[in-house]
Amino acid sequence: MTTQVMPGYFRADNWFQKMMRMKSFWIIFWLFSFAYPVYRSLTRTLPPPLPIYYTVPEFTLTNEFNKPFGSKDLKGKFYIANFMFTSCPSSCPGLMDKMDVIQKRIRGLGTKAAIVTFTVDPTTDTPAVLFKYARKRNTNPYIWNFLTGSKRELEKIVIDGFKVPMGNKETVTKKLEDKTITLMDIAHSDRVVLIDAQGQIRGYYSTEKVEMDRLMIDLGLLVNNSFSKPKIEQIKKIKEI
Repeated sequence: MTTQVMPGYFRADNWFQKMMRMKSFWIIFWLFSFAYPVYRSLTRTLPPPLPIYYTVPEFTLTNEFNKPFGSKDLKGKFYIANFMFTSCPSSCPGLMDKMDVIQKRIRGLGTKAAIVTFTVDPTTDTPAVLFKYARKRNTNPYIWNFLTGSKRELEKIVIDGFKVPMGNKETVTKKLEDKTITLMDIAHSDRVVLIDAQGQIRGYYSTEKVEMDRLMIDLGLLVNNSFSKPKIEQIKKIKEI
């Protein structure tokens, strides 16, 4: 018996299949894959450096653990400062909610970044009161410190150092539905201040979302620049040798 073999059908490769089998295509592809990111990094426009507003004078206050805490403990760290008092009836609760979010966003920086909260009501906000307040907010004591001291000490650092207002406790009346209630309030800044590792003020921010995002970006730029400086200094030394 004779077996008949049916002729097979061969489809010609299209241009894409031919190109995929070419060594030159893969060489060009991998060269472009590596070269393009390098080109982008060399040609991208870097944001301008953040301005330097003031240098925060050295200070020593008392933290929520009733221990001395100040600029020496913050040396070499980037920190975010804010101002409040625990019995604040107006802007403080919203501000502190934003600070809670900031604490979560900077935890990846480890000990390189910190938060420092200054009370503007030292008579009420003793270390014990601040400790209870901090624990209620579940703050991380390795990142976030609450500071108090004498009124004169706080006015010196808040007003003269950070250049933000700090008033006296005053009686304020507010209408709540059909009732009029009397509250004690203190005029103070609800802005957040960014300080670099040299103790220099690099930015003031409101609590709006766009400003909080800008704060995080600016903090990241400062931290990244601090990592690149030692490399630059090392290159300079090598060239000198």
